[in-house]
Amino acid sequence: MTELELAYTEHRKLLLSIAYRMLGSYTDAEDIVQDAFVALQRGHMEDIRSIKAYLLKTVTHRCLNHLKSFRKQKEVYTGPWLPEPDIEVYDTSLSPEEQVMREESVSYAILVTLQQLSPMERAIFLLREVLDYDYSQMAEILDKSETNCRKMFSRVKQKLNQGDNPTTVTDVQKSSGLYVQAFMKGVRTGNFEGFVHLLTEQATLVSDGGGKVRAAVFPIFGKDRIQAFLEGIQSKGSFGGELLEVRINGDQGLLLIQEGRPKLAICFGATPQSDSVKSIFFILNPDKLGRIRHK
Repeated sequence: MTELELAYTEHRKLLLSIAYRMLGSYTDAEDIVQDAFVALQRGHMEDIRSIKAYLLKTVTHRCLNHLKSFRKQKEVYTGPWLPEPDIEVYDTSLSPEEQVMREESVSYAILVTLQQLSPMERAIFLLREVLDYDYSQMAEILDKSETNCRKMFSRVKQKLNQGDNPTTVTDVQKSSGLYVQAFMKGVRTGNFEGFVHLLTEQATLVSDGGGKVRAAVFPIFGKDRIQAFLEGIQSKGSFGGELLEVRINGDQGLLLIQEGRPKLAICFGATPQSDSVKSIFFILNPDKLGRIRHK
């Protein structure tokens, strides 16, 4: 195995996970990671002190550049823009290694929350909170001073208000099954009162159809409006088909299959203190439902 092949085997998965979390798109993440390895191949590998650090720095900066150019595209996007979900067909028989990987996942809710940050703030958060890099390592990757990185991370923590935003799957995993079961019962009976009882008063439902399928163009706020919306679309047959329990970014969620194709992915964001649902995400854009992993 060549040095390049070894680097690809050892580091691709890490690089892809960082790029995906930065961008919210696996397609774009895969392109950027592939470009980073092409750049590595064209360079002088023997002069690079740390291949891993070089690749991580390259991917991070390419993501930052991509996000700056992508901002204009999001401004003309039809309706709310949500990240592409990482959907895994539900499987309870996990190896210890797979369980560790799942517990280190960033939940879909925090992936959505990251969209509130600037590209550089997003990079700061991921390097520190997910990879556990120290400030000297972060400074090297981002071409910033350690002091600057420390201050930026402090501001990011304040923006995210960590008390209300779980960062990992394990923060919400224990109670997410309750939301899934309550939602499925509402689909079966047409009465979502039990599910709505689990919502916070200020709960929000956000749909992403990307202008390609019918979806709510504006977020729906409040328990009563969410209940009316869910019961209304259920009565019109919008949930007709096969509703599967799946893993979405490591946490429990739902996937609606219609005519053999994924139609809708549903994720939930919880408030850790009360285990109440504060966010419901409907991903309907077919371009974002093509990545389903089977185990």
